[in-house]
Amino acid sequence: MFRLEDEQSDDVPEGEALLDLTFGMVRSGLSAYRLREGVEPVRELCVAARDEFGSLAGLVRFWPVLVGGPGREALLLGPIAVHPTRQGEGLGSLLMAEGLARARKRGWRHVLLVGDQPYYARFGFAKCGALEFPPPTDPDRVLGLDLLTGEVPDLRGAVRKWTPRGKGPRPRG
Repeated sequence: MFRLEDEQSDDVPEGEALLDLTFGMVRSGLSAYRLREGVEPVRELCVAARDEFGSLAGLVRFWPVLVGGPGREALLLGPIAVHPTRQGEGLGSLLMAEGLARARKRGWRHVLLVGDQPYYARFGFAKCGALEFPPPTDPDRVLGLDLLTGEVPDLRGAVRKWTPRGKGPRPRG
């Protein structure tokens, strides 16, 4: 049994340890991390899963990004991680469903990620050939989901680091 809750700032050190364990220390060198560097995640969308002992068993985070010339706002999903001892119990799917439901409820429309298409297709994600992530990113791993239509987002151009235009990112269509 897992308890899903908002990821709190106090959870970050434990979450970073989980991410190091799951993905290794080289994870911060991935191109998606350059889009996150110096940017706060969208806290109300970040979910922590705790097991019956109160230990962090998994988490999912979302980050604001800009796409294309005029800078349409979208979400960058990830990382999503499940502790190795809890994998295979459906926790990743539970975290994904909860995170996407929160994003939809709060008015976000477009969600992007870099990942394995066969895994993420079951959540509706499909290849987004018209998007350019910072190198080195395999274009076949750039996936997206339009939360309104359930299809590939109609987004084109470069995916860039979010830059504040006010207090924080706003959901955009």
